[in-house]
Amino acid sequence: MDEPTPATETPKSSRTSTLLPFHVPAALGINFGQGKHVCPVGEAVAMKHLARPVAWRVSPHPTCRRALSTTLQASRGPPRKQSQHSSKPVPHKEPASTRDGSKTVAKLAARSRADSVSQGHDPKSRLRLDFTKKYTGRHGVFRSTVLHRLQLVLTQLASSQFSAAGIGEDELNRQAALFMNALDHAFSLAEQNVTRRDKNPLFWNLRDAFIIKDIKGLTKEIQYSFQSFVVRQRFSKELEDSQRRLLDFRFPHEWFPATRTMQRTIHVHVGPTNSGKTYNALKALENSKCGVYAGPLRLLATEVYQRLRAKGRPCALITGEEVRIPEDTDQYFSSCTVEMVPLNTRFDVAVIDEIQMIADPERGNAWTTALLGVQAKEVHLCGEDRAVTLIQALCASIGDKCVVHRYDRLSPLKTMDTAIEGDYNKLQRGDAIVAFSRLSLHVLKRNVETRTGRRCAIIYGSLPPEVRVQQAALFNDPDNDYDFIVASDAIGMGLNLEIRRVILESVTKFDGNQNRLLTYPEIKQIGGRAGRYRTAQSAAKEGSALAEEAELEKVGYVTTMDHTDLRNVHRAFQKKVDDIEAACIQPPAGIVERFASYFPPDTPLSFILMRIKAAATVGTRYRLNIGSDILEIADIIQDLPLTIYDRLTFCYLPVALRAEGAVDVLRALARVVAENAAGDLLSIKEIPLEFLDMNLQDYAGGAQDYLYKLESLHVAINQYVWLSYRYAGMFRSQALAFHVRSLVEEKLIETLERLDFTEEQLENKRKSKRLQAQSRKMSMEQMGEGEAEEQEQEHDDPPLTDWPEKDERGRRESAQAASSRSS
Repeated sequence: MDEPTPATETPKSSRTSTLLPFHVPAALGINFGQGKHVCPVGEAVAMKHLARPVAWRVSPHPTCRRALSTTLQASRGPPRKQSQHSSKPVPHKEPASTRDGSKTVAKLAARSRADSVSQGHDPKSRLRLDFTKKYTGRHGVFRSTVLHRLQLVLTQLASSQFSAAGIGEDELNRQAALFMNALDHAFSLAEQNVTRRDKNPLFWNLRDAFIIKDIKGLTKEIQYSFQSFVVRQRFSKELEDSQRRLLDFRFPHEWFPATRTMQRTIHVHVGPTNSGKTYNALKALENSKCGVYAGPLRLLATEVYQRLRAKGRPCALITGEEVRIPEDTDQYFSSCTVEMVPLNTRFDVAVIDEIQMIADPERGNAWTTALLGVQAKEVHLCGEDRAVTLIQALCASIGDKCVVHRYDRLSPLKTMDTAIEGDYNKLQRGDAIVAFSRLSLHVLKRNVETRTGRRCAIIYGSLPPEVRVQQAALFNDPDNDYDFIVASDAIGMGLNLEIRRVILESVTKFDGNQNRLLTYPEIKQIGGRAGRYRTAQSAAKEGSALAEEAELEKVGYVTTMDHTDLRNVHRAFQKKVDDIEAACIQPPAGIVERFASYFPPDTPLSFILMRIKAAATVGTRYRLNIGSDILEIADIIQDLPLTIYDRLTFCYLPVALRAEGAVDVLRALARVVAENAAGDLLSIKEIPLEFLDMNLQDYAGGAQDYLYKLESLHVAINQYVWLSYRYAGMFRSQALAFHVRSLVEEKLIETLERLDFTEEQLENKRKSKRLQAQSRKMSMEQMGEGEAEEQEQEHDDPPLTDWPEKDERGRRESAQAASSRSS
């Protein structure tokens, strides 16, 4: 049978009586337009599925919407006139036979609920019954939370602008009642330990969303799961088969046919930090004629770029926000962030760093794409030993040769039994204090220099590359008074710093949604950077007499600022971490575009992406993930006339939606593309360039609020630069944007250094973060979902602060903006 034509591609000549394969209520935010739906009542298909809502070619008017009901009344039970007790609950009696008594009762209860709904009873009674019920079992608390969030989702759908043009409240509640039956079944399977994605997809998706993105992610997942449920079984069998073939993601390596023509050798370099694995991989890169390095951070890509250039190798730097191409040659190396690896260029050697990030839900797809798609004869992967089993399985599936190189740590590492406890006099030369917000880093730098009388270097991602190199050199040089360094967790990714001891300012991290405890791999990776103090280079400078002392000082130490956090550090270094089981993937843009053609043009991209996630067939070694930020951005720009490709491009735009004015800036940038307008920087009024004219002394809102305004401008400028590389003909003020960004960075650094925080305030902040992280962990354990570990997330820039209240302000702003657009 020929593959059916998607609904949106029906030839005009056949549209005299257009029939879409299904009807989706507009209350779900999927607008199929008016006057485009016809129900062929006489067909056998319609008789077979009487319970399905249909829509006639009629434009309903507000005054007669109830008269022109779009829902056929259907009953699965006996006719209403034959039922003498249709308005009363049906009593359930114990069957005479007790052999299958419990199963029979459960079936009768489910059938009674379904019959009650279909016979016209109040669907809300089903919702009220389950909402007030106290559930027991391992997932009882989680189940109650899901039902509560479902109530909120239904309230939002019922009060949205879409319900006025779609199904009524009764139909919405009827669908909700049936959806709750599906939830009953999903949680029943979960209580029997059936939680695999292929066996219990609804529970798996809800649980996965809650673990990764907490309540916010769970609410989004419930919304999209309910939307998908309403359109269940509304496609024809032929269209379902066509979609199933399109969404066969079992073999992602087939997305790169040019790479599959090559016979590659995959070298896997694994071992603890400071074991020399990355050094050996980079040596192979340097000895090749043409190669590429792919790292997780701009900071690392810049370091390799400078290293290759220092050795006389022409090299390009390619990141999302900066591109430097050699002008005097066509043959050069490339140093990239992993998302920017050129997949259409052939190399002799490729180095992909931190391969364990292949399992990260947000960015793991970039590592999977680089591994499967890079066209290199030799591919060197560097990372942790827990990734080996997965890499070997992937290589076997695509026919590449896999060679594993294991390394031991070059210097011993010890965890200390004492903490700093806020006593800066305990600091020793070569100490590195690691913090997770820029505010904390600058406050720590000032406190260290004030209390010790010695200098302290500082490194984090958004510092200009030249400043980062200068700060690292000052710290590594033993002949000056820069004895300490404060740095973000980016140092865990392999920056070349001669650190004697790592001091964790906190073991909690604000990941953009909430404060969470660091994972054990994160603690081990950050702490493992200790032990490079007085390396061979510095020992040679001081003469052979100090060589023995230098060897002794290579022992690395790990401790914390507060004694309370030491227990987590000890556990991290004692516990064996489980192997990575799956690589994360995301649907390619071409497949998303084709799948979208099965839906009307105004169907929200977020719904399409979630339908792909729910319907796709994924291999056991892969995991399909759609980031929550992607869905949120898609909803923010949904009303703008953009192509699917352009929408997806904006979905991957680096954003900080919690920043002040972030939603307005995002929409303004998307409007430039939608309208094919001139995107001169000075003409986009939503970008708050006026912040450059403000001084801290003259600003009445306080230093902290002033800092957030600068941060929002910095984020907006970075977005403009990112888009200027993808829409060069529209966003043409790239040079001006670079200049403005440098001015903003200078003001940010100046303001951060002038903030006055006491050690007591820092300690209170750490306690607050610790309590929030522990509270979240306890709530997850109470819900029976605490056994899954947090996922690692690495970014160049730590957040400006790690205070959720500011993030909440941004969320409220985003919600208000969306509400104003809908009204």
